[in-house]
Amino acid sequence: MTEGRRMYDICKEIFPLNRSITGDAVRETFRILQNYIPDIKFDMHEVLSGTKVCDWTVPDEWNCEEAYLEGPDGERIVDMKDSNLHVMGYSLPTDITLPLEEMSEHIYYLKEQPEVFPYVTSYYSPRWGFSMSYEQFKSLKPGNYHAVIKSTLAPGSLTYGEILIPGDTKDEIFLSSYTCHPSMANNECSGPSLIVALARYITDMPKRRYTYRLVLAPETIGALTYIEKNLPYLKEHVKAAFNLTCCGDDRAYSIIHSRYADTYADRLLTHVLAESGNKFDEYPYIKRGSDERQYQAPGVDIPMVCFCRSKYHIYPEYHTSADNLDLISPRGLQGSYDVMTKCIQLAEHNNKYRTTTLGEPQLGKRGLVPTMSSKETYQQTLALKDLIAYADGTNDLIRISELIRQPVGLLMPLVDKLLECGLFEIVD
Repeated sequence: MTEGRRMYDICKEIFPLNRSITGDAVRETFRILQNYIPDIKFDMHEVLSGTKVCDWTVPDEWNCEEAYLEGPDGERIVDMKDSNLHVMGYSLPTDITLPLEEMSEHIYYLKEQPEVFPYVTSYYSPRWGFSMSYEQFKSLKPGNYHAVIKSTLAPGSLTYGEILIPGDTKDEIFLSSYTCHPSMANNECSGPSLIVALARYITDMPKRRYTYRLVLAPETIGALTYIEKNLPYLKEHVKAAFNLTCCGDDRAYSIIHSRYADTYADRLLTHVLAESGNKFDEYPYIKRGSDERQYQAPGVDIPMVCFCRSKYHIYPEYHTSADNLDLISPRGLQGSYDVMTKCIQLAEHNNKYRTTTLGEPQLGKRGLVPTMSSKETYQQTLALKDLIAYADGTNDLIRISELIRQPVGLLMPLVDKLLECGLFEIVD
């Protein structure tokens, strides 16, 4: 089974849950994710409602077991059982009958996308409501409508989980995504599935230079909670950070750069995407929208970029009922997995290297090149010789790749061989 297939299976299993920024569906999501990596434990945290985090406060916990809207003749117009996007996130408990004119104030739709219905929330202002397609809204007949929302909004806690995988150093690569949206496949399910797949990949690496920190928290309030609790350590140890979202479709790849597009994470992801041979889109920080907003905020300054396939706010299915399991695929998820594992491989190899000999080393006696020279063998070994030529202690592997116009995927195994036979040393 490919990793993309496993990731798709995760997405299918967590897709139906009615997640929000707090609540039992978030905890159930973590229970499911943990089943896919039983030997790699999430360190779970519960942060009480009312806790101050940066300029925000953790809200009361919301859970919703049932929600529906009945028409004048008693038929159910929308029902949370059909899609949990039909109920506004954080809706107050409600049992009320209103005429259509008044009920319409609590119904949300998209005129510009009349066949789908939107994802709507009201976390910090008390409201209740329903979502439906504009086509369905236009078909509603005059009369009294009965709204029922069986929800609870009470002191509880916000849930987040993290995995820490130690390396040879305390320098860290930080990977984040979120578990706070209901049934949307690309926007919600793809990120956690990629985090789980990467946790497995990193754990299976025979050797790790970096320590890896993988965090799943509710978007915005969860990231701020994590920052509040961990910022001094993160600022000292994180060398590159990646927010992972909307990474399950088959469209172009995307990078949303850091505030000044000048972090190590910018270099790593841009280089891997450029070498992939696939089309990719670059967005400046002013087009941000996910948790890179928090980790890159002034004073926080974690060196983070955001990685997507179709970027949030851009693809038409975003935050609608059309963001379903048909939008993502094993192939799309596999592509995102391949990009991020290549970023990890590159980070592990991207040292500055220096040759240990004066002049060109004799490569033949070490079995690195054929002992018989010809025009053909010269071309075959040119990448190796150029790699050595620029290993003067001032260039990291990304820079050497750019200088000699050879892909890092070709250079990394050559570096390993040169280190093994003592012709290369790492420069701090």
